[in-house]
Amino acid sequence: MADSKTAAPGHSPHLHVREEWLALHSEEVLEPQLPIIDAHHHVWDRPTGRYLFDELMADVNAGHNVVATIFVQCRSMYRKHGPDVLKPIGEVEFINGLAAQSASGLYGDVRACAAIVGCADLMLGEQVAPVLEKLLQAGGGRLRGIRNSTAWHADERIRSNPIQPPPGMLADARFRAGVAQLPRHGLSLDVWAYHTQLDEVLALAQANPDLSLILNHAGGPLGAGPYIGQRLQVMRVWQDAMRQLSVLPNVYLKIGGLGMPVGGWDFHRQDMPPSSQQLAQAWQPYVESCIELFGPQRCMFESNFPVDKGMFSYLSLWNAFKRLSAAYAPAERTALFSGTAARIYRMDGMDALMQPAG
Repeated sequence: MADSKTAAPGHSPHLHVREEWLALHSEEVLEPQLPIIDAHHHVWDRPTGRYLFDELMADVNAGHNVVATIFVQCRSMYRKHGPDVLKPIGEVEFINGLAAQSASGLYGDVRACAAIVGCADLMLGEQVAPVLEKLLQAGGGRLRGIRNSTAWHADERIRSNPIQPPPGMLADARFRAGVAQLPRHGLSLDVWAYHTQLDEVLALAQANPDLSLILNHAGGPLGAGPYIGQRLQVMRVWQDAMRQLSVLPNVYLKIGGLGMPVGGWDFHRQDMPPSSQQLAQAWQPYVESCIELFGPQRCMFESNFPVDKGMFSYLSLWNAFKRLSAAYAPAERTALFSGTAARIYRMDGMDALMQPAG
């Protein structure tokens, strides 16, 4: 049985968030004026932990200049009743309400959940179209994309989803037919896949050149289970697959999600939380490869909170990204921290907010 440092109670694959442990380390916020759009986070209320509006706002207002955030589906507040295919509409309704609460300005200047990535079962094929229309209506103009749970591995030790998806979804003809509906409704596709699935992601992107495909979590280089002690070998395989994906102009990349146990990092086992220097040193080969291959105009930094919060704080995470991007030109850093996310997720009205704080 996993100990309290490796998993949350209730058999969740996510690390338990220990606020008292995170509080053991503090550091100065680097470049507090730099505007940030957090390109990927979740909101939920689960038996294994709560991360709702108050918890989110506490993180985004911790010192960095977070001007907006993008919510990504996580099976939060699904409808209890009605057809299964319509239950995910509850999540978009809930998050749209949270976004409206943030937009009131009563809780600070950040526009939380200004863009929403919801869930519709793409295995419905063409029949997903009416579901997408209902989701767009529920999103109140904020719905920008769809994501399904697709990260899968045959080894039982490789798990990052509380509910395991079936294998081969990305290549399934039904899934492909559902994906084809997204650009027709002005929606993008977020994909969370391990590095062992990137050939399927490549084929999906090639088959849908009009689709904006946003690859989550740096393309999922694994370091757990059979990949323990194989970091260099995985790096070579991952880089080759990422190089092939980077050739496709319709593929974009989120850099983050490196605090999940499947990645093989074990900062959560330390007596003290990791500093931004430690994170930057560990992640440098991955982050540099991502930016070199895709370019700043197709990359965006993400927190993946609260999933990654079991391993490091929000403050240290963004300090690490600032350290890792320090050598890039100002325009390139703007793209990485806010510009790419604002453009790809069509976040209107962000220009003024994305100016450095005075």
